[in-house]
Amino acid sequence: MATLLTIARILAVIPFAALFLANAPWNMKAAFVVFALAALTDLLDGYIARRRGEVSALGAALDPLADKLLIAAALFLLARNGVIREAGIVAALIILLREILVGGLREALAQHGKSLPVTALAKIKTAAQLVAVGFLLAAAPGGFAGPRLAPVADGFLWLAAALTLWTGADYVLRGARALGAGARPAAGSES
Repeated sequence: MATLLTIARILAVIPFAALFLANAPWNMKAAFVVFALAALTDLLDGYIARRRGEVSALGAALDPLADKLLIAAALFLLARNGVIREAGIVAALIILLREILVGGLREALAQHGKSLPVTALAKIKTAAQLVAVGFLLAAAPGGFAGPRLAPVADGFLWLAAALTLWTGADYVLRGARALGAGARPAAGSES
């Protein structure tokens, strides 16, 4: 059940994007609702997995990927329509680039049989990213609150970016220490 919720979050990216791009007066409100429901599955899948003892390798791999896909799609679309602009583009890039960097670092560690456990602050970072995107969607033209919410939404975006930068630096330092422990890459592992 938990893994199905995670897969649903991944699949929700498609209707979210379609609604976001729809040429209708209600599109941004509908996109917000889909995003909010998808974000809620992030809370539910972890809760259900722990409660029912359904923790699996597949679920553990898909859960952070689902978050990253949903957040990346939203940031990209919000930048496309100008809700994220000027300095906000830097905040969005911090978020996107950190996620790519940490994903690559986890892959490199996995090649050496090592892992980089998720920290409590990283979980807060993900929640902050989801909340920031929710505020940005609400502040978008046609959103539930409209542009008057933009300063608050921008503040949440920068808070999420700061947490993202902090946790990214922590993971890079811990990953570099783990990789510097003398492990050699497997043959043919370069890309």
